[in-house]
Amino acid sequence: MAAKKPKASTPNPGNMSPRVWFYSILLTLQYGFQPIISKRFTRREVIVTSSVLTCEVAKVVCALILMAKDGSLKKLAKEWTLVGSLTASGLPAAIYALQNSLLQISYRNLDSLTFSMLNQTKIIFTAIFTYIILRQRQSIQQIGALFLLIMAAVLLSIGEGSSKGSSSGDPEKILFYGIAPVLVASVLSGLASALCQWASQVKKHSSYLMTVEMSIVGSLCLLASTSKSPDGEAIRRYGFFYGWTPLTLIPVVTNALGGILVGLVTSLAGGVRKGFVIVSALLVTAMLQFLFEGTPPSVYCLVALPLVISSISIYQKYPYQVKKKEA
Repeated sequence: MAAKKPKASTPNPGNMSPRVWFYSILLTLQYGFQPIISKRFTRREVIVTSSVLTCEVAKVVCALILMAKDGSLKKLAKEWTLVGSLTASGLPAAIYALQNSLLQISYRNLDSLTFSMLNQTKIIFTAIFTYIILRQRQSIQQIGALFLLIMAAVLLSIGEGSSKGSSSGDPEKILFYGIAPVLVASVLSGLASALCQWASQVKKHSSYLMTVEMSIVGSLCLLASTSKSPDGEAIRRYGFFYGWTPLTLIPVVTNALGGILVGLVTSLAGGVRKGFVIVSALLVTAMLQFLFEGTPPSVYCLVALPLVISSISIYQKYPYQVKKKEA
């Protein structure tokens, strides 16, 4: 009898190889350092769209170099198809573009505290869509760990936003142009993250190739938006690199490397694990602000620290156990 072809499987979220830990730690540090690096090396005059587009170009260049290094670039000409690319990367890229637009609308109509707290619900939606699309189950302990992580994220958001005041305006406007967009954006974030994980783990789409494809699609969407956006008007008036200095390239490159790490972590460990990385990075940022700027961590940050450590430990220690069927 011919041997049965093994089914494509997704990695067990409770088992992480040293390589995955290494990528996760690097991504945590990158996320943690990025706000401080951007603040120090990016002038206020820099047009946001110009830095985002340059970052996407840097991502593509870095990913192509890594593909050339591991030999996958040679196979690209023979195996790449437009349909496969649109299925694996086009849809998530379009979803992320829509998500970013919704977040911009919400941020203008909500205070930073409410916005940050509601934005953390994307962790739950990622777990839900990972189950729906990949059938990746969570143990009871892991579900508890996710709620601990969300509690920590909320506390960190409170610490960040408590000094920034709250919005006071039309309740109907806040609901439809503030709360609704950020919740829809969280749902879309969870869906896109699960689709990326599906493409890399089930369809075996290279994370580097996905980075290239998603960067190109995202850049095209951003370029299309410049025809009517304030940033597009500023670029036409002052030039693409208005306000740039040689040091501006530092946060652009680090952000690009972070984008590649996001692809690797999502591919190897899943979107839920990426959520742990992002929340852990908030703690890293708080500690770095204390070291470099003398701003002490808030009480909320200190309370959130053991919650993050506990949630990571529980999630790692108690993976979902698949019951083996008797032959």
